[in-house]
Amino acid sequence: MKGTVKFFNTSKGFGFIKNDEDSNEYFVHVSGTNEEIKENDKVTFELEDSDRGKRAINVSIDKE
Repeated sequence: MKGTVKFFNTSKGFGFIKNDEDSNEYFVHVSGTNEEIKENDKVTFELEDSDRGKRAINVSIDKE
């Protein structure tokens, strides 16, 4: 999936990614990132189920 980082707090280690396809927003934790991300970065990611709903994992900067 592809999306945009809408918010990311580096000191707390979490944020949200907005999916480009359906505009849903997904929680992302620093443990689910492959590199450092910041607000407005274009990223690729996968989803996994968590106890609080779906969250983004394997998040990387979109190089395309």
